[in-house]
Amino acid sequence: MKLLVVDDEIRIREVIKEYAYHEKYEVIEASNGKEAIAKVKEHPDIDFIIMDIMMPILDGISANREIKKIKEIPTLMLSARKEEYDKLQAFDDGIDDYVTKPFSPRELMARIKAICKRNKEEDVFIYQDLIVDKKGHTVKIDQKEIKLTPKEYELLLFFIKNKNIALSRETLLSQIWGYDFFGDDRTVDTHIKMLRGNLGKYRDLIVTVRGVGYKFELSESN
Repeated sequence: MKLLVVDDEIRIREVIKEYAYHEKYEVIEASNGKEAIAKVKEHPDIDFIIMDIMMPILDGISANREIKKIKEIPTLMLSARKEEYDKLQAFDDGIDDYVTKPFSPRELMARIKAICKRNKEEDVFIYQDLIVDKKGHTVKIDQKEIKLTPKEYELLLFFIKNKNIALSRETLLSQIWGYDFFGDDRTVDTHIKMLRGNLGKYRDLIVTVRGVGYKFELSESN
């Protein structure tokens, strides 16, 4: 597995690299968010990112947003700050885990393994006769493949990742279309309508949450 370790403190990178090598991981380093984006473009086979939040030139939160426009890569954020707002902001931007400094390198490696295991299990989403193969980039209902536009597919994956969580239209706009998109809430509503239509008998899985947005609602057993 190939890790990208992003931190402006070389000492932190060296500690993580030492423990990562012990786990037989390959390590690529970057000292700021701008470098991290460049490394992702240079190495499309990066499997996991460990990234500090507070860095010069470009912070980790901003870098994470730009990286997700290039590729979805599991990400664990590091920060010396423990404020709840920072954690909530990071999770809202789609990170997989958050660790405050100082941290245990052994715990860090354990968290990476847990995230990778969870993501591997989630490569195929199955709900009754609805099957979403993320690696194969296919969606099937009753064994028949249905065709979705790229944005509809991204919406469906984001809903699955955040099942049973009410998502605002603003969150959907920022995560699917990006912060530099100049559309409005109607863009989300239009794509939700199309996605529901394509999901057929599973259209009601996407529930409208009055005053908030939408939720992909599944029973606790799924």
